[in-house]
Amino acid sequence: MRSPRSRFPQSRSRSQSWRLQIARYLTLLEQVSSRASEELQAVVAIPSRLRLLVVWAVLVAAGLGLTLNLFALQILDGQRFQEQAAAQQQPPPRSLIPRRTIIDATGIPLAIDQPTFRLYAHPQLFTQPPAEIAAELGVLLNRSPAKLQQQFNTSATGIPLANWLPEPIANRIHRLRFDGLELIPYSRRFYPQDEMAAAVVGYVDFDGQGQAGLELAQADLLQPEVVWVGEDRAETGIIDRAAPAFARFQNQRLQLTLDHRLQKTAEAVLAQAMEESQAKQGTVIVMDAWDGSLLSLVSLPSYNPNEYYDASVDRFRNWPLSDLYEPGSTFKPINVAIALESGAIDPNDTFHDPGQIIVDGWPISNYDYAYAGGRGELTLTDILRDSSNVGMVRIIERMAARDYYDWLQRVELGEPTHIDLPFETPGYLKTRQEFLGSPVEAATTSFGQGFAITPIQLVRLYGSLANGGYLVTPHVVRGLTDTAGQIQQEPKRPQRVRIFSEDTVQAVVTMMEDAVETGTGQRAKIPGYRIGGKTGTAQKSLEDGSGYSSSAVVASFVAIFPLENPRYLVFVAVDEPVGGSGGQVAAPVSKLVIERMIGLYQIPPG
Repeated sequence: MRSPRSRFPQSRSRSQSWRLQIARYLTLLEQVSSRASEELQAVVAIPSRLRLLVVWAVLVAAGLGLTLNLFALQILDGQRFQEQAAAQQQPPPRSLIPRRTIIDATGIPLAIDQPTFRLYAHPQLFTQPPAEIAAELGVLLNRSPAKLQQQFNTSATGIPLANWLPEPIANRIHRLRFDGLELIPYSRRFYPQDEMAAAVVGYVDFDGQGQAGLELAQADLLQPEVVWVGEDRAETGIIDRAAPAFARFQNQRLQLTLDHRLQKTAEAVLAQAMEESQAKQGTVIVMDAWDGSLLSLVSLPSYNPNEYYDASVDRFRNWPLSDLYEPGSTFKPINVAIALESGAIDPNDTFHDPGQIIVDGWPISNYDYAYAGGRGELTLTDILRDSSNVGMVRIIERMAARDYYDWLQRVELGEPTHIDLPFETPGYLKTRQEFLGSPVEAATTSFGQGFAITPIQLVRLYGSLANGGYLVTPHVVRGLTDTAGQIQQEPKRPQRVRIFSEDTVQAVVTMMEDAVETGTGQRAKIPGYRIGGKTGTAQKSLEDGSGYSSSAVVASFVAIFPLENPRYLVFVAVDEPVGGSGGQVAAPVSKLVIERMIGLYQIPPG
């Protein structure tokens, strides 16, 4: 084996070889240069005409080469270079495009976009002492200067200091002229009415995304259609290509059917009733039954969408749309209408009520059987006025169970209403096989148990009693309006469906008037006004499905008015009040809401 030293002589010889080759190249280059110099001198010595032609030929050749190069760049590779340039350009700041304003039926804003700013610090760019910067910012941000300095030490750049800074504060920070502070503008959603109608309006999160209510369900409608002028380089016309692109969009607003005046009243009176009865939750729904417009939709407890991050998750649930319950006695007028429409009974029929009966081994009794006993022979009006369970069973017994089930499907029991709000829960109706398996199924359904629906689904059914027999779609969106209040675009809704005749609904609504005048709904009575109503005190089923709670109920009341020309529907439900029935807890709330409507809409006495 060679020692490492043996390599040095070989390396030295190799180096000498390279030096010789370089010397030869330099000699050759010198010879070529000398020859070129001689030829150039010869050309220069040629007479002036020939020299001019040579210069002209060189210029023409250069021009042709430049022209060919421009053709390749502009024509052959033009599209590729345009795409590369577009990819490298900064897109317009779409975060500054405001969402459409949401207004109520009277034009009051419920949700608007406001300009706001995020503040970042880049300490590596500071030219003033950090202590001085922290002292000035501490005053404007209402923060401790010491804590701000601690934040400055966490990173050299990109430190978030504040979000949602209002424009006046941002302007004051800008005037400080501190290097290393960055204000980034964006739009923030603001809700001027705070908690009012929060379950309907919803909220937008920090990233500008709708998370509940209309902000979620109508996100596409709330985003204006924007035309970016100057962004498309192929665009023709008189355009300053050096100026940044700008947005052009119509200033339309999303108008609702809700009336903020009625909404405030409904929320206030319901909150008071819930406090007095120590209830878990409550709802008020006011609908114009002629077209399904919701004038008020209250879901309590609520939250402030301006501070959604402080609210518990359950507050975001719009329970009149999402929570199923058994409606109890409030479903009785619907069943009477079904029986009348099917021809199973006649408005003048009477039914014997012994107070308690046995159906397929199950005892069914009236709520007051223990102290009132049987009521004897009852008319349909008596059954609704006194809320007789036994009387309702006798009515539905006149129908074959399979025909009754067909009717429940025909009135779309359990089907969603397709309201223009998110998270609606479909109702629950047993399968045909289960329903026909025992006579007790039809019996319990006759007085509103054994199935489950949401409050909004019950409101839709009652709407058919108030508008001449049609199922309509409840909704809160009226459409897009211009600044003058003129409708520019209306949502497409399902066609209304007739389920009852006018004679049937007129008969049922007239029967319901007695429930308010002399029956369980007397606390909703208003002198001079004809109101039809029905109370309900529905037992809540146990979570394990083993039966019903002995104490937990949903106290509710439904009112239709004015009866001489039915139009409005008021539904009130109070969940788990401590003591009290639908007539005691819910009916008084309905009365106060109706009184407010009479004043607002100038409804004359009947």
